[in-house]
Amino acid sequence: MNIYLKEGRDKPVRNGHPWIFSGAVQRIEGGGVSGDPCRVLGATGAVLGHGYYNAKSAISVRMLTRGDTPFTEATLRSRIDRALAARLHIVDPALTDSWRLVNSEGDFLPGLVVDRYGDGLCLQILTSGMERIREEIIGALTARLAPAFIVERSDTEARLREGLEPRGGCIRGTVPTDLVIRENGIALGVDLSGGQKTGYYFDQRENRLLVRRYADRRRCLDCFSYSGAFALNALAGGAASVKAIDSSKPAVAAVGRNFERNGYTPSQATAAAADIFTWLRENGEGYDLIVLDPPTFARHQSEVEKAARGYKDINLLAMRKIARGGIVFTFSCSGAVDSRLFRQIVFAAAADSGKNVQLLHILSAAPDHPVNMAHPEGEYLKGLVMRIE
Repeated sequence: MNIYLKEGRDKPVRNGHPWIFSGAVQRIEGGGVSGDPCRVLGATGAVLGHGYYNAKSAISVRMLTRGDTPFTEATLRSRIDRALAARLHIVDPALTDSWRLVNSEGDFLPGLVVDRYGDGLCLQILTSGMERIREEIIGALTARLAPAFIVERSDTEARLREGLEPRGGCIRGTVPTDLVIRENGIALGVDLSGGQKTGYYFDQRENRLLVRRYADRRRCLDCFSYSGAFALNALAGGAASVKAIDSSKPAVAAVGRNFERNGYTPSQATAAAADIFTWLRENGEGYDLIVLDPPTFARHQSEVEKAARGYKDINLLAMRKIARGGIVFTFSCSGAVDSRLFRQIVFAAAADSGKNVQLLHILSAAPDHPVNMAHPEGEYLKGLVMRIE
């Protein structure tokens, strides 16, 4: 299948951007169905690269190679090998046994996510092109890593937009009943069948370590705590006390188990189920370190205005409640809210708080979540660390 682009619409592809939207396509020759490989050509007929096609998605083509070099099973195996080699420079295996192995566009395999959990794997196949080579992916991962188990969590909204049915379950091996991973020396229970993302948020690993540096003797509040990983890092950094808040009762129960796994008692660490916004309005005083790590507020551009109000509200509450000289870690994982807008929102909250606010760090995802330089859409996680005077 050959896909020709409209005149003047080839520059992003030449620069390495992996997405081609339907509006950039001039014509398609050779027919084909979603997931089929395709060759992409400019308006003059010059070959730009190879990718895969999807008639049902707004993104008509996801690019896999540049020039007239097709994507083969050997290419797939080579990119998985390179992704694994890169991770060996990122984590200390003596302290961390789990991380992201393949990060979709960031590892030049758009639509494929693979997370390593101890000696097992959890994968997400999010696009029709990766669905087409699903067995080759599983075969390559098995040959390279010999995992004790492979679990699939292809159950996201992105997959539905591709016209694909959800898929999940254990593909190979047996998942431990009580799966516990290690991250920077901390033991964490993980639910691969029903947990968020593939079961855990590896993207915040480096930012959690930064919390340790600020936590000594501070009273810490972990908002939207999920597994309690920020809270546990605060405790590892010598926090005087920690409270974790999440709206999910199962998540709060999991936090309690993680506190116990790591030897912390209720006098040191507690967890509660509550709406964070309401809880902060009614409580929240007396903390010296607050972490705000909410779920996605805006998946689409139409949700940005509402998300901006939510981000401003939660940051303003934290700034008003925190003790003088306190530290706020604040994050957004909303892809539709870029770094510039997020900073503007937090600035507006700082202005309304009536307090002096110092910006200490600008944060992003851990390096096992690399971003293709030509694909800024991959920079979904952004964070700020502030001192509130």
